[in-house]
Amino acid sequence: MKKRALFSIIVMAATVAAFAQGYKPGDVVSDFRLKNVDGKMVSMADFPEAKGFIITFTCNHCPYAVAYQDRLIDLDKKYKGQGFPVIAINPNDPEVEPRDSFDNMVARAGEKGYTFPYLHDEGQKVYPVWGATHTPHMYIVKREGKELKVVYTGTIDNNWRDASAVTVNYIDNAIGALKEGKAPEQPTTRAIGCTIKTK
Repeated sequence: MKKRALFSIIVMAATVAAFAQGYKPGDVVSDFRLKNVDGKMVSMADFPEAKGFIITFTCNHCPYAVAYQDRLIDLDKKYKGQGFPVIAINPNDPEVEPRDSFDNMVARAGEKGYTFPYLHDEGQKVYPVWGATHTPHMYIVKREGKELKVVYTGTIDNNWRDASAVTVNYIDNAIGALKEGKAPEQPTTRAIGCTIKTK
């Protein structure tokens, strides 16, 4: 029994380590195709005119994710017209956290008036590839020819509790740099939020 338990721990540790790798700034990302709250399948390829994307792994129940809902809407409204739309992905297993079920996602998107796709990572196949660990966990990718490359990963800003007290907005800074043809000065920050819920 002890050997079996030790083996399980080793496998879990290796899995977590593999997930933690994910995409880093400079990496080329793979596209995904996930169900949106309107029932349609959505991928980044559906936005051929986009210069890049603001990808967020987020959810319904996490207090951090809830605190950032309005700020995500603001980011989409601000940057979608400039070629950087928001795409939100819920990575949580609804059997572990029922508040993050697809039906509840549909309800939340309607209540908040989400202006961006809110996708369900059914089977939790996408978030490990990206290396997301928290909700919310942000990625900015830019288009380079036919490829999409990560230029920023981490958190949105430096005050999750109070939007009015934010003094550094990492997303704004990163996109501002891209618009000037530069790389973000701070390409990585620590994602702050709830851990992703999985079996």
